[in-house]
Amino acid sequence: MSETMKIVIAVIGVFVIGFIMVGLSKEEPSDAQKEAASTIRNYVAIQTMANQKCPQAIKNATGEQVFFPSETKSDKETYITLIWVGENAKTGGFKKASCTLHAALGGISELIIDDKVIIKKKI
Repeated sequence: MSETMKIVIAVIGVFVIGFIMVGLSKEEPSDAQKEAASTIRNYVAIQTMANQKCPQAIKNATGEQVFFPSETKSDKETYITLIWVGENAKTGGFKKASCTLHAALGGISELIIDDKVIIKKKI
């Protein structure tokens, strides 16, 4: 066997060992990492649902279109409350709207516009 062939086999061996080491070094996520990822996915799902349903409910109740909430309150697990401050209160719009969505209900559990309860569901 020539010296060139020995060098080629050595280089191929190094690549094979490198691929094996990389393949074996990949770890499964820990339970804490899985739980954190699940919590984030749940919060994103609740927030997405609230951003779809609440503006539509406010538009149906007031006729005014809302886009971005002024404030957001949440425990990041079970509920999210979006609060909008109205811009057209003097021309028939609203001053303040609050919409709460609970994950257990899968929809709006409370909608309050200018201290008037529009929707109130028990959890």
